[in-house]
Amino acid sequence: MSADAVVVGSGPNGLMAAVLLARAGRKVLLLEAAERFGGGLRSAELTLPGHVHDVGATVMAMALASPAFRGLALKGVEFAHPPVVMAHPLDDRPAVLLHRDARRTAEGLGRDGRAWLATAGMAADGGFPLMELLLKPLGPWPARPSAFARAAWFGPAAALPATTFARHAFRGVAARALLAGLAAHSMLDLRAPISAGYGLVLGALAHLVGWPVVRGGSQVLADALVAELRALGGEAVAGHRVRRLAELDAPILVLDVTPRQLLALADLPARYRRRLERYRYGPGVFKMDWALDGPVPWRDPAVAGAGTVHLGGTLEEIAIGEAEAVAGRVSPRPYVLLVQPCTADPTRGGHTLWAYCHVPHGSRADLTGAIEAQIERYAPGFRDRVLARHTMGPADLEAADANLVGGDIGGGLASLGQFLRRPVWSPAPWRTPLPGVFLCSSSTPPGPGVHGMGGWQAARLALRSR
Repeated sequence: MSADAVVVGSGPNGLMAAVLLARAGRKVLLLEAAERFGGGLRSAELTLPGHVHDVGATVMAMALASPAFRGLALKGVEFAHPPVVMAHPLDDRPAVLLHRDARRTAEGLGRDGRAWLATAGMAADGGFPLMELLLKPLGPWPARPSAFARAAWFGPAAALPATTFARHAFRGVAARALLAGLAAHSMLDLRAPISAGYGLVLGALAHLVGWPVVRGGSQVLADALVAELRALGGEAVAGHRVRRLAELDAPILVLDVTPRQLLALADLPARYRRRLERYRYGPGVFKMDWALDGPVPWRDPAVAGAGTVHLGGTLEEIAIGEAEAVAGRVSPRPYVLLVQPCTADPTRGGHTLWAYCHVPHGSRADLTGAIEAQIERYAPGFRDRVLARHTMGPADLEAADANLVGGDIGGGLASLGQFLRRPVWSPAPWRTPLPGVFLCSSSTPPGPGVHGMGGWQAARLALRSR
């Protein structure tokens, strides 16, 4: 096929770029090194036959909030919501519950309820216009003054460290733990600037669109995007690894790769190469999947209805664990992010469960015992329910997807310095110095997540450049 555009890599950003270029009338060729499309959207039978596990992303809040995905209306994709968005168990009190309804969430926070409504609740009230501003940090922005007014309030709060924000905004253990668990998704030291912003955004998304899963597994979403590309006349080829850009012949090349892969793919101008070489990757993750013979035996029954569960205790305990991972040490009691997809989607072949904790970049430590101990802490007897388990450390994750450098699932450290400088400081960081070559991975703004906005921005620039 003679192509107007070649997209390398089929993660959510690469798939989005391919579909948008095809919708604009371009002949698109999508190339994927793995045997299945999807990158972080793949699903597989990791434990037992018939048990469907998501290899990467499961929770799709950003997909529902993203202007890129909202404009697609893909066939065959159904988002399923759990009864409770998220639960955060605590040792000596009932679990903190995050609901779609902000006021219901606030009621569970007691004296901190009003503060929750004034922070995460107010961000949710900003609706899609505010989320569009956050997902398009370099524009183009909606011409809505109300969104800019909300952002003017949100920005200073979001710039704070999560520990600072939680201690000033909330007085109780429950609300502070809730914010810490949300902020820890950033894989930052919670004493670092902008870590509060990640937590507030995730809380706001819970109230605005929920934290759903894709019925049947995340692979369904990836396959629907590939089907849309093919319906538009594009071609998608899996099992084809591109080793050098010189192999490709098209006026537009869009690369869903991180800086490390780009450095190997092309001869770059010296200054740009040096800037890419300074790009920093973040901590890795150690991920586990289980097939169970029944539901997790949570001590607090309310946790059973939650799609996502944050395990790690108080703000102080989570902050210590995350600081150790960032500093290159393995925490004996790590913060564990756990997902129970069957609470929303019973079609996955039985009781499946996955969880991960943050570990030093490239760590070879086996965290099986530490993760299961944190689950047992809040669900005594959990190990008795395990039929089979599957583990993936940083090296396994990178072998499955070269973009997960050192096990970093975020495409690079999500620090203040790299919030916009992803991968270099530029008003259009998706554009490279090579004519017609664009980057679209999570190493570009707005960063990690299944939102497709890196692909949206790269495709927009590519179309304008032609």
